[in-house]
Amino acid sequence: MTTLVGKPSISFVIPALNEEANIADAVRETVGAVGDRFGDYELLLFDDGSSDRTGAIMDELAAADPRHVRVTHNPTPRNLGGVYKQGIQLARMDYIVMVPGDNENPGAALQAPFAAIGKADIVLPYPVNSSVRGPARHLVSRAYVGLLNVLFGLRIRYYNGTVVHRTANLKGLPIKTASFAYQAEILVRLLCAGKSFVEVPIRIQPPKEGRRSRAFRWKNVMQVGRTVGDLFLDVRLRRLRRQDGFRDFRGPSS
Repeated sequence: MTTLVGKPSISFVIPALNEEANIADAVRETVGAVGDRFGDYELLLFDDGSSDRTGAIMDELAAADPRHVRVTHNPTPRNLGGVYKQGIQLARMDYIVMVPGDNENPGAALQAPFAAIGKADIVLPYPVNSSVRGPARHLVSRAYVGLLNVLFGLRIRYYNGTVVHRTANLKGLPIKTASFAYQAEILVRLLCAGKSFVEVPIRIQPPKEGRRSRAFRWKNVMQVGRTVGDLFLDVRLRRLRRQDGFRDFRGPSS
């Protein structure tokens, strides 16, 4: 693909499961947010096992704009982490970001992260009005962030959302989970490896009436907990073993 000199390019990973009423609007919002900020872009649409017309609508969008839109049909759901890993494999642009196909992420919320691209390896949006999602979800989210920061010695405000990465940093990165903790795993691995980041405030919309997050289903909670535990063993304890090995190699100080 041809890119405009001096401007970065970006890949959008857009997953959807039974979102026939929302996917076209989500794509329009995303394209509208691109504006003239990027030299090129691509929309990687994933029909993640839908039983409605989501996949057919995606195919229509690709037919209308084959230069920018590519569609992948998953026969069964791979969940957000699984789809994101597929997106990393397919991405051809400088940067990558996931945008939900339910159109709950307005294009306006992407402007602040886009403006910060190039300032660091990772652009981390954090909501300044997360309480609009309800007190229970707000408290769980804060506890989740606090736990991850304590476990991994980090100080960031949010581990989810429309995080923008340099695509090259994700190619070949070991991402073991397909659960809702996929972004937390990526961030922990990259930040503990010394990658730079910049945080930007955004405002999020309240959830649409009648919609509940699948993140709090018991199965998903268990998967997130297992991911965090495995990550701690893999990242923190491995670092301690390397430090101990270094001390043993040097021997006692004289």
